[in-house]
Amino acid sequence: MTITFVGHGYVGLVTASVFADLGNTVWVVGHTKEKIENLKKGILPIYEPGLEEIVKRNVKAKRLLFTLDYKESISNSDAVFIAVGTPPLSTGEADLSVVFEVAKKIGENLEGYTVVVTKSTVPVGTNKKTKEIITAAKPKGVTFDVASIPEFLREGQAISDTLHPDRIVIGTDSKPAERLLIELHKSIDGNYVLTNIETAEMIKYAANSFLATKISYANAIAHLSELTGADGSMVLEAVGLDKRVGSQFLFAGAGYGGSCFPKDVKAMIAIAKKAGYNFSLLKDVEDINQQTKRRIVEKTKDLLGGEAKGKMVGILGLSFKPDTDDMRDAPSIAVINSLLEEDVKIKAYDPIAMNNAKKILKNVDFQPDSYSVARDCDVLIIMTEWNEFRQLDLEKIKKSMRKPILLDGRNIYDPQKLREIGFVYAGVGR
Repeated sequence: MTITFVGHGYVGLVTASVFADLGNTVWVVGHTKEKIENLKKGILPIYEPGLEEIVKRNVKAKRLLFTLDYKESISNSDAVFIAVGTPPLSTGEADLSVVFEVAKKIGENLEGYTVVVTKSTVPVGTNKKTKEIITAAKPKGVTFDVASIPEFLREGQAISDTLHPDRIVIGTDSKPAERLLIELHKSIDGNYVLTNIETAEMIKYAANSFLATKISYANAIAHLSELTGADGSMVLEAVGLDKRVGSQFLFAGAGYGGSCFPKDVKAMIAIAKKAGYNFSLLKDVEDINQQTKRRIVEKTKDLLGGEAKGKMVGILGLSFKPDTDDMRDAPSIAVINSLLEEDVKIKAYDPIAMNNAKKILKNVDFQPDSYSVARDCDVLIIMTEWNEFRQLDLEKIKKSMRKPILLDGRNIYDPQKLREIGFVYAGVGR
């Protein structure tokens, strides 16, 4: 098949590259000349393990094509995917302006029968509006159908998630569109959920909101465990062994972040409000997540004896999770900015996200490695659970610090071993 993706962000680029690798001819439409020229050379705007190799292989094979021209790509495509961002507005609602702008351009360039698929995360009713926009813009006599196929990619594992998803959700009211999209996904192994458009639009928000709820629940239990003398890690481990609950996303830490959970929880609250429902559960999920980040700051101050001014704090890990350079809503941002307000000096290191972090964080002394961060620090905080932090020479770290105090914001270390080495150790829920 020949297909087009409008948008070369995380979802668009990963999914387009995988479909090209499966033998399809895939166009990717962008709006920035520099980024498109870089992509043609195999220079990626994002980091994802294994993606660069797939892009270069398929560009060389001329299956993956990058362009600024809608007509060049869309006029020959069987399906066109909208994969642009839907950031939150100040109200919490998703900003759909780019989705609708792209829909108009797609409509203007349609020729034969085409299925227009929304891959972006959008609230219920968006595809109905998109269909109206395309209908108004398309040439007379051209036919099309619309569909919704939400993505469920985890950054750091996106290629595997695209090839081996838990489910493939296809929402459309058209049987021809459904058949075409099933055929397109035939090389991808996953359980099909074939439904109407409104249900498909809701599924993504429901899934992400539930996962965010599990994380906030874990952090609430961790905090309560600290207050009562229980071991929060063991409590959550035992709860997660119940097959009805499951252990995934049931870990205490420094809070959730990234491009999906924060904005999708906000959007789900806004969707509910518009429908006349007060989704108070998700409001609490949001509130607990903010509290969790504030507690990291409060613990840091407590470990410093209540006076943080002028102290040196080292931060290991800046991205919102390991195996990505994504800094969007990373908990490290809130923690670092709060500490800077306390007149704390900050040194920081991340294996991949340093360049992106430098665009966001000011007055931070970025270091080339973990040991440089630890040198002369009063407290060292683990904010992202990168594997390389698990293998650090902790004896060397301890000797280089002004005070051997470690705040393990992701619970990656054994507290007993750290204390045996001579650290003052604090975790989350421990």
